[in-house]
Amino acid sequence: MIRATARRVLQTEGRAVTAMAESLPEDFADAVQAVLDTKGRVILSGIGKSGHIARKISSTFASTGTPSAFVHPAEASHGDLGMVTPGDLAILISNSGETSELRDIVAHVTRFSIPLIAISGRSGSTLMQAADFKLLLPPEPEACSLGMAPTTSTTLTLALGDALAVAVMERRGFLAEQFHTFHPGGKLGAQLAKVSQLMHGTERLPLVPETESMAETLVVMSEKGFGIAGVTESEKLVGVISDGDLRRNIANLMDRSAGEVATHNPRCIGPDMLASEALAMMSENKITALFVVDSDRRPLGILHLHDCLRAGLL
Repeated sequence: MIRATARRVLQTEGRAVTAMAESLPEDFADAVQAVLDTKGRVILSGIGKSGHIARKISSTFASTGTPSAFVHPAEASHGDLGMVTPGDLAILISNSGETSELRDIVAHVTRFSIPLIAISGRSGSTLMQAADFKLLLPPEPEACSLGMAPTTSTTLTLALGDALAVAVMERRGFLAEQFHTFHPGGKLGAQLAKVSQLMHGTERLPLVPETESMAETLVVMSEKGFGIAGVTESEKLVGVISDGDLRRNIANLMDRSAGEVATHNPRCIGPDMLASEALAMMSENKITALFVVDSDRRPLGILHLHDCLRAGLL
């Protein structure tokens, strides 16, 4: 019984979202362009469940490169209308389109010629008539058994807001590097971090010239603590000595130079690579550290598996 209810709700809301995807509101593309043309912020407002959805849509805009803020309609009537200024754009949400708390904001944006996007389920409502861009929700039933609680309508509004924000983001050419600027914390921030942000710098590099003795090379490997040594020629990285290289040459190790023991043309990474990509490379090749080099293969740093773990990449 419980699972049947959950299935019915999800299927009802899923069908509604599919119906909207197959027949987007007529003004959708124009609304996207209006957001792109906005010099100020995108202001969202709504009351009750619509207010919660408006907050989330505003947050999505802000995190994807479009300055945005939520203004509570009740607070707007008591001074916060000053937050909505010429140069902004307003997105007001009301399923009925007759929410009395929004009237002061509607009057304000009309007075100052602030573009208005309305999201509503009723085409002839007061809100829709005042709007410059009308995003009409499809007439799909609410998912609750009484057909009254905002369920399908709020899901549709949220999905439409996401579609609007993502369409704007893609038209702006918003990049992963910019996304990281607004998401520096947590696992998401770690996944978007660049190698240059996590690597150890030149002062920590375990480097030896090709001609160095293996006795001195082992000292460098031990002191630096990364389990590897980079082998250089004329300041360029030409090889790497790992524990595996030491084991393969154990019989006459101390009679050989670093260049003779090293694995040549080692895998390296650039400082602008995503740390998550570097971690994938380590995992795929079963290695624990990668040298970071410039375009001329001059060593800039080193990234260890433990650095990725500390950053929360796993």
